[in-house]
Amino acid sequence: MTTMVRVEGGDFTGYDVVVGHSLLAEAGARIAPFARGRIAVVSDETVAALHAPALQTSLAAAGLKSELVTVPPGEGSKSFGELERLMDRLIGLGLDRRDLIVALGGGVIGDLAGLAAALYMRGIDFVQVPTTLLAQVDSSVGGKTAIDTPRGKNLVGAFHQPRLVLADIAVLATLPGRQVRSGWAEVIKHGLICDAAFFDWLAGEGAVGAQGDVEALHRAVVRSVEIKSRIVGEDEKEAGRRALLNLGHTFGHAIEAELGFDEEALAHGEAVALGCAMAFRYSAGQGLCDPAVADRVEAVFGAAGLPTRLSQVGRFEVGALIDRMAGDKKVEGGRLTLILTRGIGHAFVEKSVDEEALAGFLRHEGAG
Repeated sequence: MTTMVRVEGGDFTGYDVVVGHSLLAEAGARIAPFARGRIAVVSDETVAALHAPALQTSLAAAGLKSELVTVPPGEGSKSFGELERLMDRLIGLGLDRRDLIVALGGGVIGDLAGLAAALYMRGIDFVQVPTTLLAQVDSSVGGKTAIDTPRGKNLVGAFHQPRLVLADIAVLATLPGRQVRSGWAEVIKHGLICDAAFFDWLAGEGAVGAQGDVEALHRAVVRSVEIKSRIVGEDEKEAGRRALLNLGHTFGHAIEAELGFDEEALAHGEAVALGCAMAFRYSAGQGLCDPAVADRVEAVFGAAGLPTRLSQVGRFEVGALIDRMAGDKKVEGGRLTLILTRGIGHAFVEKSVDEEALAGFLRHEGAG
């Protein structure tokens, strides 16, 4: 079964997100309409060994010439150094504005290759072929590209929409269980933002997706992309409603930064799960939602094998976490901003978070 979700709206050129099984074998035919010249396939060394041969074989069968460019795996590749090395490789290949970049990998590759595409000769086309669940449901859709700095995650980037996204459910079978669960956190997040019925399904029969059930994964990816595409179509540059997609991320990014973006200690999706649970508990503590709702959200993340408490991932200082949160991209005029909730499916942006209340909450959560 193959499902297409259209992403369009605002000032960007619309594109399709294709969700299906064994799409790598069809990639050449699907990418061909966007390929006017050569193709640079950007991947990390681990993903390239698993999936680049199938992708390049498909491209060749469609008469498309491709070159493989690899970077080391891991969040560390979202850096100025790796961006510079990647740009140098692309220049060395002699790519011009007619050529195409294909990002084959997870969120790190999509962000890095997408930013390179945005910068190369002031912008060339690119296609996303996400190989992790997290990338399929979140980072490959919407045009956000970025690298990290020592001061924070995704602080240097650009909006650059892909021409096509190919989400192959089959490649998810090669992922370790931890990576599937990490992506599942972003799936749950979409239900929490604006679709209570979807969350109910994820908490019930759909929960098998966290263990790799193919049918559940297909439905979860499609619905997540539908939710994200609608929000992106309304607010491409995150001037308003798109900020809701950051539910859990302000807490999560601060925790990731304090851990030095060490994926062994805490994967990004795990940070999102923890951040969402914290956002619901903070909302409950502020009288915005029923504490029983926050308990249910924590239970659903926990049942999926995801962290929900600070004590599960390390020891943190209140001041250090608040400093990290104050450096978040959503901060405006020095005011702390959080995505909070009035219940499942009812997230909203709070742009004037009281720092003392937040500090008290973090101490209650176990930060020192």
